[in-house]
Order: sequence, then C-alpha cells, then structure tokens
Amino acid sequence: RDRLLTETLHPFQIVWSRQFGLFLCVLVYIAIKGRRVLITRHPRLQIARGALAAISATLFIMAVAYVPLADAVAVAFVAPFFVTLIGALALREPVGARRWAAVTLGFLGTLVVIRPGTDALHPAVFLVVIAALAFALRQILSRVLGPSDGIATTVAYTAIVGTAILTIPLPFVWQTPATGREVLLLIGLGSLAAVGEFSIIKALDLAQAVAVAPLQYTLIIWGTAWGFLVFGDLPDHWTWIGAAIIIASGLYTVWRERQASQGRT
Repeated sequence: RDRLLTETLHPFQIVWSRQFGLFLCVLVYIAIKGRRVLITRHPRLQIARGALAAISATLFIMAVAYVPLADAVAVAFVAPFFVTLIGALALREPVGARRWAAVTLGFLGTLVVIRPGTDALHPAVFLVVIAALAFALRQILSRVLGPSDGIATTVAYTAIVGTAILTIPLPFVWQTPATGREVLLLIGLGSLAAVGEFSIIKALDLAQAVAVAPLQYTLIIWGTAWGFLVFGDLPDHWTWIGAAIIIASGLYTVWRERQASQGRT
C-alpha cells in the first residue's frame, strides 16, 4: 500500500495517514481505560521515541518509492544489529564474542544486498539504513522505558507524538485524494497500521519478546510476495543470499538473547 501511494502522494501524507489511524485507536483506548494510560515517568524519552517512529517510517516510505520492496525489507533487517551495537555502547549491555560475530555477519549480509559502489540498487536504499538506525534507537528507548512505563503507554505516546510531528508539514504537502482507490488505500493503511501495532502489543502480552522477535523475519516473504504480485519485482540472487545471511545471524542473536534471559551465557 505504501509504495502504491507514493506514486501520487507525498511520503509525509502517507505516514501521517498511518499514524492517524493508530492515533484514533489510541483515543478509543483512552476513552475506555482512562487517561491514566498517559502517566509516564519519562515524558521526554516518550516524546523522543515518538519522533523516531515518525522519522523511521517516513524515511522507509521515501525509499520504497525507488527501491524494490523486498530489497528494502531485507536492508531494514539491519536494525537488530544496530540495537545490539547501541545497547552495548550506550546501555553497557554485555555482548559476547559470538554475538559480535553475528552482528558483523549481519552487517556483511546487508552489504551483499546493497552492494555499495555498484549500480545494483538506487541510492535511496541508504534511506532504509538510516530508517533502521532510527528504529533501533526507538527500540533502545523501549528497553529504557520498559521497567517504568507499560506497553500501552508507550504506544499511546508514539501515536500522539508521531501524529503531532507529521501534522506540522502536512498543510504544505497535502493533496486531496483524487480517486476512490486512493481514499480506500489511505483508510486501509491507517486501519492496518493500528491493527498491526495493537496485535504486536497483544503478542508481547502473551509471549516473551524473544519468542515473538523471530517472526519479524517473515517480512521478507510478505515483502517479496507483494512486490511481485503488485509491481512485478523479484529480488536477484544477491539479495536472496544477503537476506539469508542477515536472517541467520539475526535469529542467532535472538537465540542468544533468549539464552541470556534464561540465565545462561
């Protein structure tokens, strides 16, 4: 849906539509649960996380206007390695030699997909890398906020802050949807964004993050399928090789985190 809309609408408007769908769901949630969901001990960190969410989504959508969807998804998988790196440097989280090796391998897999110095991919692919870094910083803030703020509180601030930030440039880029197709796509985008975010919340309520995390790698399947069905794009063999390296190293990192959470190193 994102890439279809980039043909006629500005990325800011598309991301705003996504955030606004989540914002409406948060308003309903607050109406049911009460304003206590907005109580936080770290308002500045919550605002920063909301801003990072808006930045990462905007950069990713700007990129997929030029980069095949499956390639963009594969490159975006570098985010877990940024999380490991930043967690080790900023939060002083212990990272053993094997996890550093997995991070290095995942980065090499990303280089296989991007192939810097060649014309294999549009330079916009580097927007995906920056988006992944912003997403990783967002995840780091989630770890910091986790002990004091509930998931619902964090999602509420993400929706409110992201929508507020994206509303600022909206009047300058707004284009009234010209067709019923565009209206339906925007409504579907906002609705699916809300359903997806709250589905993640429910999944994390029912299972540990280390159990849910590996499922994110199925995105390469859905990205490839939709890219082919809608745009006729298929990744080349280098993208498949790079994606396989990234996924293998990422799953190993998740497995190591699971081992650590169970008290084994």
